[in-house]
Formats: sequence, C-alpha cells, structure tokens
Amino acid sequence: MMASRPASLSASLALAFGQLFDGAVLRILLKSLGVTLIVFIILATCGWFTVDWALTRSGLDDGLFAGAEALRGALSFLLAVVGLWLTWRIVAMGVVQFFADEVVVAVERQHYPEEASMARDLSFAEQARNAGRAAARALLSNLIAIPFALALMFTGVGTFAVFWLVNAVLLGRELQDMVWLRHRQGVQQAPPIGRGQRFVMGGLFAGMLAVPFINFLAPVLGAASATHLVHRTNRRKSST
Repeated sequence: MMASRPASLSASLALAFGQLFDGAVLRILLKSLGVTLIVFIILATCGWFTVDWALTRSGLDDGLFAGAEALRGALSFLLAVVGLWLTWRIVAMGVVQFFADEVVVAVERQHYPEEASMARDLSFAEQARNAGRAAARALLSNLIAIPFALALMFTGVGTFAVFWLVNAVLLGRELQDMVWLRHRQGVQQAPPIGRGQRFVMGGLFAGMLAVPFINFLAPVLGAASATHLVHRTNRRKSST
C-alpha cells in the first residue's frame, strides 16, 4: 500500500506534464502567470517604498552621513526581495485559486468526463472565499514559522527545511481542495487521498516553487496533478 503512493503521484505528475501545453491549460497558465507578475510588481513597489519610509523614519535619512541614501536604497531592495521570496508561494497559489476551477475542468474534460459531468460549478464568491482562506492560512503559518527559521539559520538548510515543511502541509491541502470541493457530496465526506499522500504531493510542489523558472509552472502543474491524483485514487478505491 505505501509503495503504491509514489507511483500514483508520479503517474499523475506525468499526465499533468503531458497536458501542460495543451491549448486550454496553456491559456490558463499564461493568464495566471500574468496576473501573478502584476501582483508581484505592485507588491514589490509598495514594499520598497514602505521599507524606505520606515528606515527614513527610524533615523536613516539622507543627512545622517554621506551615502545614507544609497545604503537605505540597498537595504530597502534587499528586504523587499526577501519579502517577495517568502510570499511568492502565497501570491502564486492565491492567484491560481481563482483559476483552479478552469484547470480542473480542462483536465477532467479530457481524462475524466464522467466525473466532470457530475461536478458542481463553484461560484465566484465561493472561489474568492477559498482563495482568501488559503492565503490567510499560508500567511499566518509562515509568520509563525519565521522565528523557528531564523533560529535555524546557522545550520544552512534549517531555514529552508522549516518553510518547506510548513508549506508542504498547506500546499497539499490547497491542491486537494481545488479538486475535491467540486465533487464531495457533503462537508463530512472525506477526500480520497490520505494525509501522507497529500503531504508528499504538497512537498513536491513546495520544492518546485523554490526553484527559479520552474516556480512559474508549479501552481498550474500542481492543480493538474492534484486532479489526476484525486480521481485516480478515488477510482481505485471505488473498484476495491
């Protein structure tokens, strides 16, 4: 039983890769990527000015010493970049939440037409609530993790490990819910994939989100893979 889980996830990932550049999924990928970049540009600009203002108010103004302006600018840029790195997953997944239904529908129509015919459409309000809750959980969890990550900074890998662990748990749930919320028959019905399987899936894509360039594909690829994993697991359980 345990040995079949990685194979199931591997097969789901391979199927997702195969459909990633199909017309319907590619349009969603480009659309979500465009929105994510726009949000990031806005956040980066606001973050830079906010940090610059805070440093100026704290006494690091232009008249403090020669080069104070340049130092303040460098610190503002560095802190803004760190902040964006920490919030990339939150922003990217929050954006994809709004397009998740389109990703799931595109995959289901091609591979799972029977399940697609029985799915319920999520309203814009419900999608917005789901995205807001996921973003709030991610933001709160990552803020709680920051002190532990800082305490382990001397280890070299401890900081990354803390954020990976937290986001693996969160991301596994988010990816599962993108699919399962359209198909469950009631709030009490448990999803077909278990916690261990969900954690492995979340850990895989949490790692992808930390890799430059691949992180642009990870949210949509994750939604597609989760669709395959949920339905393949559900079919296997139904047939036993």
